[in-house]
Amino acid sequence: MRCSEIQLSLEGLNLKRCIIVGAGSGVSAAVALRFGTGGYTVGLISRNAQNLEDLSKRLSDAGVTAFWETANAGDAEELDQALDSLVSRQGSCDVLVYNAAVLRPGKPLDVTTDDIAVELAVNLLGAHRAVKKLAPKMIERGAGTILFTGGGLSLEPFPEWTSLALGKSALRSLAISLYKDLAPKGVHVSVLAICGIVAPGGPFDPSKIAEEYWRVATRPVGVADREVVFQPAGTDPFYNDPEKAYSDVSVLPSHMRQASS
Repeated sequence: MRCSEIQLSLEGLNLKRCIIVGAGSGVSAAVALRFGTGGYTVGLISRNAQNLEDLSKRLSDAGVTAFWETANAGDAEELDQALDSLVSRQGSCDVLVYNAAVLRPGKPLDVTTDDIAVELAVNLLGAHRAVKKLAPKMIERGAGTILFTGGGLSLEPFPEWTSLALGKSALRSLAISLYKDLAPKGVHVSVLAICGIVAPGGPFDPSKIAEEYWRVATRPVGVADREVVFQPAGTDPFYNDPEKAYSDVSVLPSHMRQASS
């Protein structure tokens, strides 16, 4: 089939479409499976073709229709081309999940400004680029969802993760600004702060996190869901500082202060 015929066929089945930028193992794989088994076709973007092939096979084995394109989320031209290709194959995007990030440690005086600039291209600018590309059709339809993977670093930064904390803080601001702008137009935007180490079987099990992405995408609770802090009761809000080296100069994030009051 040609791309146009595939698109018409998918639209004829009344399937919705989800695109995940920064697809791989862990959270993004679980989100892809949750949306795929929930009736969505899934489009995947990352730099690693082998990872995309492996994930696509896992999804196919579960009965999920998946497409993929390679692109560096920090490269505007590559990202544009990948998004255009997925839209041409799937149809217009109903749910965008931006999960791309550069996880590189470094204290404030150790990282260079060039490092920060390169990493912000992935941690922030790629998200803005993807929204600029896909949101207009959502606005035109008066429906759609945009989900950003945030983190506890946006709520309480730690020196060892300076660049990532900058990116997550800026991403949080972008998400809330977009929510205010797009909610009246029928498009929900949310940033989901995952405040712990993702691992199967624990409180931050990928499938549990994916279920929250699904809930926010399908049953958003208005302004209350513009930011979702995923931190189950009893988990450590200072997970990035396991030795408690900065306990004297850190402050519990507001959601933890409220829970303990």
